[in-house]
Parts: sequence; structure tokens; C-alpha cells
Amino acid sequence: MTIETLSSNRSFGGIQSVHRHASAETGTDMAFSVFLPPQAIAGEKRPVVWYLSGLTCTHANVTEKGEYRRVCAELGLIFVAPDTSPRGESVPDDPDGAYDFGLGAGFYVDATEAPFAANYRMRSYVERELPGLIAGHFPADMGAQAIMGHSMGGHGALTIGLRNPAAYRSISAFAPIASPMRCPWGEKALGGYLGPDRARWRDYDATALIEDGARVDALLVDQGEADAFLETQLKPELLAEACDRAGIPLTLRMQPGYDHSYYFISTFMEDHLRWHARRLG
Repeated sequence: MTIETLSSNRSFGGIQSVHRHASAETGTDMAFSVFLPPQAIAGEKRPVVWYLSGLTCTHANVTEKGEYRRVCAELGLIFVAPDTSPRGESVPDDPDGAYDFGLGAGFYVDATEAPFAANYRMRSYVERELPGLIAGHFPADMGAQAIMGHSMGGHGALTIGLRNPAAYRSISAFAPIASPMRCPWGEKALGGYLGPDRARWRDYDATALIEDGARVDALLVDQGEADAFLETQLKPELLAEACDRAGIPLTLRMQPGYDHSYYFISTFMEDHLRWHARRLG
């Protein structure tokens, strides 16, 4: 599979680049960003940290605002940020043009409902197709992967990590949608992409996966106490309850005064990357 390089810039001794390729999973062109630390530039295979973004975002949001490059350069981490949905004129969108479904809101599921099933295959894209592309084109140690994300992407990181514990050595999230089955964003998205049978939604709900037996060694979550979506959409207490019942060590840090923005994410990005680096070896 070939990729096109859209941009490449030196940063902290490494290279920040953006690429595009034709995706077999989504049937569209997909863009993603990659930061290669100096160690990878020198030819070493380095661990990979995946970052999944939230509603309305593309790869560009964390690339421009995440403030991860200095720490990744120090720790020797490759940082990969995919898009949040397929895109293009032929890709179906929310019929009312709402921000929480359709373009920019793929929810990291493989849709089964028409007309979304043909393109909205972000689960398979993130779990299989893009890792294969990274392994084939970059000096990545695919035996040492971590996954993290924000909001909808926090939901994606938690569910993908919980479903694939052998693939990811560590999982963390910023303000994740902890239980999509029990919030308006998730009910709309899962119903629209997967249909009305709520049993089919459980594979895309972190708390339900844990209730159904998924286990990992540890989770790290940061949540701003001033987040406008905290009580209605995010509900970290549901994740905490599920982890407590399952015996999963969860570090849930409630951060006073912080909201849902990249000011919050960038503040605690270094903490998360160092936490992942310790587990990636």
C-alpha cells in the first residue's frame, strides 16, 4: 500500500509529517499524522503511541495543539494520530448536519446500518489497516504499542484497548465518553451506526466490555471538573464503578478548573506519555 506525504517538518530533532492514502476499509482517502522521534530518524525501531481524537476533529487538532513532540522526542515515542471518520462527497453525513454524528464523528465503530456501513469502518481502520500501514512505512516496534484519546477518542481508546489487550501495553484517556450506551451522544451514534439492538452496542462501550469480562492491567484517565459535558455525556463514575467491581486498577484524576479543551489535554499530555513510556519499556 502506498502513501502520499502531504507535509514534513523538523521538530525537536524529529520529524512531524502528515500523510494520505486510499483506505480499503473506508473506501475513501484517509489522512493521518506521524511524529518520528530522533531515535527513529537514526534507524531505531521505536514504540508507537496512538492518539484518537474527539467529535468534529481531524488528525490536525492534536498535531497542532497537543504539545507532545518534546516529550516524545525525549522518550523515543512514535506518535500517530488518525482522522475521526471517513470523508468525501459520497460519504453519508448526519441528515440534519449535526456535529455529533457522521463526518467527524465515526465513534470508532464498524457500522452495520445503511447508508453508513459502506464507509464508517473506523474500528477496523484503527485496529488493522492503519497499523499495517505504519508497520510497513515507518520504523515502528509494533510489539510495543499504547493507545490514548480524548472524549469520543477516549471512548475509542478504551474500547479498542479493552478488546485487544494483547496488542496494547497501556491505555489512557482524557475526558472519555465512559459509557456511550448511557449518554445522548452515544445513544445517537450507536443507534445510527449499529441499529436499535442495544446488545450489539456493548462491544463499543468501555463499561459494558468490563462488565462482560474484558480485563487490562491498568487504566489512566484525566477529567476536568469544569468540563461542560461531564455530567451529561462523559460520566467517569460509571467507568470507575465498573473497574472497581472488576478489580482493574484505574487512576481517575479529577482536575479542578479544567474544561474539555486542548488547554486541558496539553497540560496533562506529558504525564500520559511518561506513564505509557514506563509500560512500553
